Amino acid sequence: MASRDLTATPKLRSRKHGAAIPLDELDKRLLNLMQGSFPIAARPYAQVAEAAAISEQETLARVQHLLDERIIRQVTPIFDTRALGYSSMLVAAKVDPENPWRAANIINAHPGVSHNYLRNHEFNIWFTIATEPDSTLGLQGTLEVLGRIAGAESIRQLPTLKLFKIRMDLEMEGGTADLAEAAEAVAPAETERQPYDELDVSVIKALQGDMPVVSEPFAAAAAELGMEQAKLLAHLEGMQERRLLRRVAAILFHRRAGFSANGMGVWKVPEEKIMEIGPRMAAFRGISHCYQRPTYQDWPYSVFTMAHGRSKEECDAILDSIAESTGIEERSTLYSSTEFKKIRLLYFTDDYRDWEREHAGV
Repeated sequence: MASRDLTATPKLRSRKHGAAIPLDELDKRLLNLMQGSFPIAARPYAQVAEAAAISEQETLARVQHLLDERIIRQVTPIFDTRALGYSSMLVAAKVDPENPWRAANIINAHPGVSHNYLRNHEFNIWFTIATEPDSTLGLQGTLEVLGRIAGAESIRQLPTLKLFKIRMDLEMEGGTADLAEAAEAVAPAETERQPYDELDVSVIKALQGDMPVVSEPFAAAAAELGMEQAKLLAHLEGMQERRLLRRVAAILFHRRAGFSANGMGVWKVPEEKIMEIGPRMAAFRGISHCYQRPTYQDWPYSVFTMAHGRSKEECDAILDSIAESTGIEERSTLYSSTEFKKIRLLYFTDDYRDWEREHAGV
């Protein structure tokens, strides 16, 4: 079966301040480095500056300018939700198509909802949600409450069965050919909870959120924790080895950075080929997320790939290259028309318990 969209022409709307702004080649180089090569070091911007062949001071000024111009959303540690024991899931909900914002606002109010989009499908709201390890309601109970108060007609749960890739880097310097090019496939990632202690929790609380754009951005957290900076950096490297911390990086505003389209390519991959095909799909530069998810009688798509491009056509080119490379042709593409919410989760806060108390009395 040939590739198809689930509606003919998705309307790609921009939010306020959503239009792309011009970036010079140095900006693009810095954005690539800040997304993928920000080191855990006492003076990380000095190392970024060396790679960009400019001074540390100019690097700091440029990065702050990109923050002020809302190209960079934040520079932040990216912790691993599953390794920390949080239960998480992609969810598709069927809500009133005439007023999806009502349901979206209710869903957005849950602190564990990090992404929420309106997509061109009968199931029109797609969101990711996480609940704490000691949640009273748990993920299932939370979804039952959310579905009821949001007035969802139906909810489809799409948990991760196998994680092939999760790394959101927007390729700023390359063109469509670079995004549609496959790199070396990697083995599926582990998703089980990893051991951690109170010091790990304290480090996460001290560092999560926006990091300052200064020569020594880890120094304030070290002082708050009463640790020498060198000890904190060593601890962070250990957290990386234990998979609690994925990396520290700049997160971008997609549209402001020029990436106005994202297409969720969903693929009908034969069960016996998923472990072969999934890593190959994940290897494409324009793919940020790649998962195996459950199928249903009316939903035969087992592998999900998130493509990001400067246009719908660029996303299509990435997905077409995947089809040509893998021989998997039966797919659908769901485009987002509205971004209701996109944040990085904050861990070990009171917000989760407060939400359960308010909405479920537990």
